[in-house]
Amino acid sequence: METNTGSAREYGIGELLGRAVDGVLPVVRGISDGALADPTPCAEYDVKDLVNHLFHVVVEFRKLAAKGSVDFTGTPDRVGDGADWRERFAEAARELAAAWSAPGAEEGTAGTMDMPARTLGAMALLDLAVHGWELARATGQPEPPADAAVVAELARQVAGMASTARAMGMFGEPVAVPAGAPEFERLLGLTGRDPAWKV
Repeated sequence: METNTGSAREYGIGELLGRAVDGVLPVVRGISDGALADPTPCAEYDVKDLVNHLFHVVVEFRKLAAKGSVDFTGTPDRVGDGADWRERFAEAARELAAAWSAPGAEEGTAGTMDMPARTLGAMALLDLAVHGWELARATGQPEPPADAAVVAELARQVAGMASTARAMGMFGEPVAVPAGAPEFERLLGLTGRDPAWKV
């Protein structure tokens, strides 16, 4: 979906997810088996746990694009299911972007909480962007490019959901970032991540 409001372009969530996927896939493919037990900026997850979490988000949020039901009661060990987990992740991530690009995916509500569909798509986008950064930082790889359209969409969404997400334990307490920090670093700080984190 693409709409024009004056000179501003509103990107469809599917297109934004596609951009985020393009940035994350090189990071996922660059994770060595030897790095799977390493720590990440997300304190409760090591690298393997974080990949499994992101993999689960990708699979389940694809269902939400078709207004289907999801199951987050457990996180399958997809990394442990076979050495081809990187390519399986890539296939699932591309399917996620395609599902949210389908006609009607952003319309109406979805999920057990009947949230606006576009907001749910943006939640998947946030996970790709933030966890992609975490995985890159944890494994010493170049960070995915901070796509301006992706960051702008996430900045709008996080501004509206931060307090609720924090109360639900989805975000940590805000982390202060230097004045004049790039927008993506400010976004990381709002979600409780320290942009200066290093292994």
